[in-house]
Amino acid sequence: MDSEQFRKAAHSAIDEIIDYYDTLQDRTVLPDVEPGYLKKLLPDGPPETGESWEDIQKDISSKIIPGLTHWQSPNFMAFFPAASTYPAMLAEMYSSAFTAPAFNWICSPAVTELETIVLDWLAQALHLPSCFLSTGEGGGVIQGTASEAVVPVLVAGRDRYLRETTKHYSEEEKEAAIAQKRGRLVALGSEMSHSCAHKAALVAGTKYRSIPAGRKEDFSITGENLRRTLDQCRYDGLEPFFLSLTLGTTATCSVDRFDEIAEVLKDYPLLWTHVDAAYAGAALVCEEYQHLTRHFEAFDSFDMNMHKWLLTNFDASCLYVKRRQDLIEALSVTPSFLRNKFSDSGSVIDYRDWSIPLGRRFRSLKIWFVLRTYGLQGLKSYIRNHVQMGEMFAGLIASRPDLFRILTKPAFALTVFHVVGSTATTSTASAAASNMLHEGFSTDFTPDSDAQATAQANLITKDVYETILSQREIFLTSAVVDGVYAIRVVSANPKADEAHLKRAFKIIVDTTEHILERGRGNSEGVKCQSSKEEINGVGESESAG
Repeated sequence: MDSEQFRKAAHSAIDEIIDYYDTLQDRTVLPDVEPGYLKKLLPDGPPETGESWEDIQKDISSKIIPGLTHWQSPNFMAFFPAASTYPAMLAEMYSSAFTAPAFNWICSPAVTELETIVLDWLAQALHLPSCFLSTGEGGGVIQGTASEAVVPVLVAGRDRYLRETTKHYSEEEKEAAIAQKRGRLVALGSEMSHSCAHKAALVAGTKYRSIPAGRKEDFSITGENLRRTLDQCRYDGLEPFFLSLTLGTTATCSVDRFDEIAEVLKDYPLLWTHVDAAYAGAALVCEEYQHLTRHFEAFDSFDMNMHKWLLTNFDASCLYVKRRQDLIEALSVTPSFLRNKFSDSGSVIDYRDWSIPLGRRFRSLKIWFVLRTYGLQGLKSYIRNHVQMGEMFAGLIASRPDLFRILTKPAFALTVFHVVGSTATTSTASAAASNMLHEGFSTDFTPDSDAQATAQANLITKDVYETILSQREIFLTSAVVDGVYAIRVVSANPKADEAHLKRAFKIIVDTTEHILERGRGNSEGVKCQSSKEEINGVGESESAG
């Protein structure tokens, strides 16, 4: 393909992309394909001779798009959003054209320096403490995902802990002491934390323990529960070295109690504390959320994904550390072919020492383009609009207490609710027949009536959720929170609007009423089995990174 052929193909591709975005709301949000569909449509091997762009492009619409889940559709209300905008797409085009591995400054100075500058811009926009800026001892680095970002900081926390707790040993004694301590190291996170913290501990070869964060704590880590867990770890002969906190958990968007935790950390100065704000961290651009960063100086690292809720396409996870030297000491390996006078002088940043990969893409371009195109006012308006729509949707759910109960206070445009299990009270089953649901609600003295009510509500909610999923009109996700099967609705992409949320509410109501009516007409009622058995394996719905 020469330059003129590229020009023609690029125009054609851009036209097709625009048409795709302009028709998203008319497309079924979930694909109607079976596993392995694509293998049946493509040849068994690559072509012997090159094909024309026209033939290649035809296969996008005929073979690829039918197998896509449309994450940018206004009918996509699952997981968390994966925003994509035209400015970010333009940046990706330039990034592809300027391709460079960019593992150190000399590879392409602009790649390194723009990343440093725009991440400082973003840190200021998010109201992060100045200790996270590159002008001090800290700084930011772009990672692929929040799951990827937690690995280098956990490794840095592990190495810092081992280094500081063995520095009083002689060199001969130190190696043995470190080897002994490694087997006792334990990372901590909330029971509501994303699984990436646990996975990072597996990668680093350490143990992992969960800190209780139940309904009475609003699904947040409290200072009391943190201290209790730390004490228990010590009692068990373990050495806590890493703590993962969350600003906006996946299941409910709960926020850990940073003020209480900061007080506890005064007694644990070597406990590396990381804040995972993958989705909800975007809201920090708005002044009404910036009080959440008040205690961040007590923490060691912070990460948020611009590719979720800040109009930047995947991938753009922004990791900040309070002391960059901790990352460098843990991850720096410098063979002779990577040495140069600029790196050796210490006058430049080499981001290869801040993450696991050596090569890095020019991802800062899209952050730069987005920040300049929308400005802070545009970003604030975007977030506030979605929060307002989320509150509107929560109000709709609350308007039908006969059908639904909101599980947690709506937060960051997320509503989590479950269906009220009401079929048992109107069951037409014969009184002579054994009916666990009927018996479970027949008297307040029945000891397990609450458990049976929860079990029934779980089964009905699961039925509603799976029915809606099978219809493919809207895409939602579910979660199990404190033993309750719940439905999550979050509409926070650029094409989201109130009309689509109201349509989603009508679909949910119609489906629920149909299933409840069907249950009332079923002489056997709803089979009440253990909710744990029925929903075994259905856990917290996690975001993609």
